[in-house]
Amino acid sequence: MQHMEREITEHVMLCDAKGQLNPNAIGFARQPLVVSNLRGNFMRKKKWNYWCVFGEEVMFSATICHLDYSTVCFVYFLNYETQRFYEKTVIMPFTRQIKLPNQVLDTSHFRHEEMNIKFEYEQNETCISVEVEDFDGEPLEASLRIRHPENHDSLNVVIPWNRQTFQFTGKHLSLPATGSVKLGNRTYKMDPGDSFAVLDYGRGIWPRESSWNWGVASQRSDGKTIGLNFGGKWTDGTGMTENAFFVDGKMTKLHEDVLFHYNSENYKEPWFIQSKFSDDVKLTFTPFFERESKTDLKLVKSEIHQMIGYFNGYVRYPDGRKLKISQILGAVEEHFAKW
Repeated sequence: MQHMEREITEHVMLCDAKGQLNPNAIGFARQPLVVSNLRGNFMRKKKWNYWCVFGEEVMFSATICHLDYSTVCFVYFLNYETQRFYEKTVIMPFTRQIKLPNQVLDTSHFRHEEMNIKFEYEQNETCISVEVEDFDGEPLEASLRIRHPENHDSLNVVIPWNRQTFQFTGKHLSLPATGSVKLGNRTYKMDPGDSFAVLDYGRGIWPRESSWNWGVASQRSDGKTIGLNFGGKWTDGTGMTENAFFVDGKMTKLHEDVLFHYNSENYKEPWFIQSKFSDDVKLTFTPFFERESKTDLKLVKSEIHQMIGYFNGYVRYPDGRKLKISQILGAVEEHFAKW
């Protein structure tokens, strides 16, 4: 079995004065207590804020990402029933039209003639505003309010590859969403009773090449709000994981690595996610849609296979009780990045 991870309970700086990993930051926290004071490491700093909202009819996502030498921002939309999907990406070299702060919930924005994205936090809510003039031939306008309930936990983990390469990840799940996404003359409403948002906040110094798996879900099931977050490959051997589940906002941290089993020749076949040593996690993920995104700009290269579908199975509490996972909507992915 893996060892227990250290829990952080007070604010801590991610980096020391030299821009290296602060050893006191290694661990996990239930609140965003890590301050991402990245410095130095020119060309190696990676920062992003990824938001994804799972609604009743549609899935909507917007990301602001800065790779130190390039800005990559993208917006995508999926209608579950019709499977209408579109993704728009804007890639720019050095730009000042971007803001990605050191604190998880501070306001972020990106301004460009093709795309405006703003994540503005105030009084326990994040307002997501997105405007894209030409999104699959139609104007897109999203206005969403994401509530951060005061008593909710979040998953905040510092992954230490070594003192020079490390990552702070903040995963905020099961956040009630309201508002609308308007695409052309069609408006899709988000109802906080069945629409939930996920925030993936990342700040770190990464190796030139990386690959990872990620599984995430947020939905009402059997009268409870359930969130799942699992990661693989990138955390292996670090002594830390980003594995946890949430019930009505309360997090159960899983200290064990999980394994993702899937067919990389056919990503639409079922995926199996299970804990490495025990049977504490036993999930089957059945996809109904594949999002494939490839970028090859020589300096920046990435390939993403993100599957949308349903989780079934169970996860186990430390006292041995099982939490049944029944047809919970979510996503899993395989991601390779050369950056």
